[in-house]
Amino acid sequence: MPELPEVETIVRELAPRLEGFTIARVRLAKTDVLRRVSKPRLVRTLQGNAFEEVGRRAKHAVFRLASGHRLVVQPRMTGSLVVYERRLTNDEAKYAVLTCTLEDGRLFVYRDVRRLGTVWLLDESGWAAYTGRLGPEPLDETFTPFVFAERLKGTRAAIKKAIMDQRRVAGVGNIYANEALFQAGIDPSKPTSKLSLDEFARLHAAVTDVLERAVSSSGTTVRDYRTGVGEPGRFQFELKVYGRGGEACVTCGKKLVTTHTVDLRATTFCPTCQR
Repeated sequence: MPELPEVETIVRELAPRLEGFTIARVRLAKTDVLRRVSKPRLVRTLQGNAFEEVGRRAKHAVFRLASGHRLVVQPRMTGSLVVYERRLTNDEAKYAVLTCTLEDGRLFVYRDVRRLGTVWLLDESGWAAYTGRLGPEPLDETFTPFVFAERLKGTRAAIKKAIMDQRRVAGVGNIYANEALFQAGIDPSKPTSKLSLDEFARLHAAVTDVLERAVSSSGTTVRDYRTGVGEPGRFQFELKVYGRGGEACVTCGKKLVTTHTVDLRATTFCPTCQR
């Protein structure tokens, strides 16, 4: 599913296309994506409202409206957020969950083939509670190695599972956890409490570096992910371990191993480089 780099790419491309524009009409085709908001309230709030700011929190696209509300969308595995300057094709319209027609006729569309994503509409207090449950942003200047170690303190969970816990660190998912742990040379199954200060420092550097490089490459397209203008990402061509189980390690040449025992997800690592 889209992680921090993918959602960051989407919102950066959407921001200049949406900020300052008013929503003229709203169409919600399916309601099963809604969380804690009804269809009538969502449509009523969005219609006639304007986008003031488009941003991101963790893996969520956040649209701050002139009314003070925030429309929060987590696209997940099969969702996309795109602004169209034309009518939708039949295939595009088929899976359009939320369509906002802007004042100039363009269409802002949340499209989700399997409707695995979620849509929230939050007031100020709701947003404070929502964002307060999430950990710090790993690309913020305030995310130092000390902050990183503090957020992971007190858990014996496998380090891969710990850095994917959104309450501890925001935005890191399976793809980038695999890549960062390989870059840092750390066994994904190692208990977090057993990491040395040097390992924490290496992993902090690896997490921030991998995420920054992925953002620069517009994210990773394994299957469904598309940017805010409908294009695939490019970081899949730079992956060193994710999705490469059974292939040769780019560093030592040994065969990469994939296991599901760490956190029930596919964890690929090099048993030589990540002892």
